[in-house]
Amino acid sequence: MTPMSAESDAPDRRAVVEQFADALLGAVERVVDPRGERIEGALNALRHRVIEFVRRYHRLQIDVEAGALDEPVLFVANHGFGGVVDLNVMAVGAVVEDLKLTRPVTFLTHQLAWTLGVGPIVEHLGARPASRESAYEAFAEGHHVVVFPGGDVDAAKKFTDRNHIVFGGRSGFAQLAMDEGVSVVPIVTAGAGESLLVLSDGQRLARALRLDELLRVKALPTSLSLPWGLNTGAVGMLPYLPLPSKLHTRVLAATTARPDEDAKAYAERIHTLMQDALTEMTEHRTPLLG
Repeated sequence: MTPMSAESDAPDRRAVVEQFADALLGAVERVVDPRGERIEGALNALRHRVIEFVRRYHRLQIDVEAGALDEPVLFVANHGFGGVVDLNVMAVGAVVEDLKLTRPVTFLTHQLAWTLGVGPIVEHLGARPASRESAYEAFAEGHHVVVFPGGDVDAAKKFTDRNHIVFGGRSGFAQLAMDEGVSVVPIVTAGAGESLLVLSDGQRLARALRLDELLRVKALPTSLSLPWGLNTGAVGMLPYLPLPSKLHTRVLAATTARPDEDAKAYAERIHTLMQDALTEMTEHRTPLLG
């Protein structure tokens, strides 16, 4: 018998973990909440409380420049810091509340949530795995869609790069908007990178550990935070006590692809719009105070 390699065995192990998590959550729901309504209601109430905490503790300021959003749009946002836990995601959640949208909103979320077994839980909050198929399905159902194109590379920036948006040359989100004929509404948030001290993005360490192959993780940041102190990889996967940095979020005007733009050029223009906005927001900013 030919022994299986670690590479070929890893996807099988991930599938087993995901299936077990789905089965466990399904069993709990069937016993205590056959229709899933109480669990979904409780999770949404918890999300609202977390968003309210972020609004108050981080003195969240939201400026909306976009007009009415009656038709489905693709919200494109930047990361602050984190993986499973990211203040920018909470800021976007606050934006969704403030806009009082009439359509459901789907958040495209890193596959890691499902690998860690919490995917079935975040699905109750409108999350789906970040993939082209998930996005097409959401638009087909008439949803707005939220995407963070920079992924973990944008989310794990070191402190000195906190005011730079990193998409890593990705243009799939722009192609998605063009294919679906929807407008892009950029959402830019400043301040989350000051809620802790990130010393290194850990991309070299992630490559050395082959985390991209195993978990689709490209960064393993080293940071200094409460209560974990100096750590590598824990913060972002686990909640941390953020410093009370002021958050400022801008919802930019909707934009569509120009006739002469391909997906790469469109993505670069959106990135430039967002980076220019972030630079303007942080040009005279005092860390923590705003």
